[in-house]
Amino acid sequence: TPLSIKDLKQKVGDETAKIGQGRAFKNGWIGKEGDGLVKLTESIDDTTRNELSEIRATGTLAAGEKAIAELRKRKLVQQKKLVWFSAQKGSNFSTSLDKLETDLTAEMLQSGAWKTAKFKKYNFDAEGIPPNGGALHPLLKVREEFRNIFMEMGFAEMPTSQFVESGFWCFDTLFVPQQHPARDLQDTFYVSDPPESLPPPTDYYEKVQKVHTVGGYGSIGYRAPWSDADSRKLLLRTHTTASSSNLLWRLANRKGGFKPVKMFSIDRVFRNEATDATHLAEFHQVEGVVADYGISLADLIGFMQTFFRKMGIHNLRFKPAYNPYTEPSLEIFAFHPMLNKWVEIGNSGMFRPEMLAPMGLPDGVQVLGWGLSLERPTMIRYGINNIRTLVGHKVSIDSVEKSAAVRF
Repeated sequence: TPLSIKDLKQKVGDETAKIGQGRAFKNGWIGKEGDGLVKLTESIDDTTRNELSEIRATGTLAAGEKAIAELRKRKLVQQKKLVWFSAQKGSNFSTSLDKLETDLTAEMLQSGAWKTAKFKKYNFDAEGIPPNGGALHPLLKVREEFRNIFMEMGFAEMPTSQFVESGFWCFDTLFVPQQHPARDLQDTFYVSDPPESLPPPTDYYEKVQKVHTVGGYGSIGYRAPWSDADSRKLLLRTHTTASSSNLLWRLANRKGGFKPVKMFSIDRVFRNEATDATHLAEFHQVEGVVADYGISLADLIGFMQTFFRKMGIHNLRFKPAYNPYTEPSLEIFAFHPMLNKWVEIGNSGMFRPEMLAPMGLPDGVQVLGWGLSLERPTMIRYGINNIRTLVGHKVSIDSVEKSAAVRF
């Protein structure tokens, strides 16, 4: 006799009837006859019941994880993870807590307490505190980038490790008059001990003195008194051009004669200046010298444009200027977006005959030179508007460690 679905729900409940009816149809146990259900087999193998019995007895199912997942989906079983521990008394069992020592101290050695003290074992597999690595200052990063740019352009680095120079090499050889304001105490740091340098080369010294006082090589000179004492005074160099002058003199008088050169230097210089947002009494000068036949101011401007373009500075201006040892002379300006104004970043020019001829350089040799600070391009590159936050006691160590690598 067919069993109606309504009667089935009354006997086993709505939820059971719904689930059981679907499983019975799927396994072929029942069929539909009219509005009722009839059985299609005399006996059934209730696999679900068998699986639940197996799980109760063994805690698992031989049919595998797929069958367990099906039962879990039907909410017939629930998996639980059981963790248990087995404990027993060890050789150091105690009902009180003892503090273990981590370090062997001088006091313990003196008192003898180390003999009875209990020490904590070292865990050699534990990770230690990550060490703090060193970091290059932004100036050093930019300096290295400058060096790479110079090397790419075929320049060689000249030695400039001599911070103390004489007035002769720092000023006189550059055709800077001895009465020039730059040589005053308020602009230059003079050394008190020892106060004087060793005598310069006699022949070269006499030629420099002559071109200053009476002229020569097409110049009438300054026609001003000459002081041997001022020439011998020791001072902290105000520019690395003192080293460039010495180098040019050596090139003019070296064995085998003069050969064209391209040289650069990046080193420290000192000036007795008041500090502000863009000036310090101690800073770095980037300097280059090209000595060759037939070069001109156009070569100098072209070089500066190429050099600064490699640094990523495209907005340049050149302004005529006066330098005692270069003619013509140019000041170099770059636009600083943080300060929203043009900032002087360098000076350049063609070295005068009054400077080159006494050295003994051959006729037709021209020398172009330039100098720029290391600090100001660094300020532009890192967006710094006050040089005192780049160099000095106000520099943040954290900012040094986190400063980006420089790629102009």
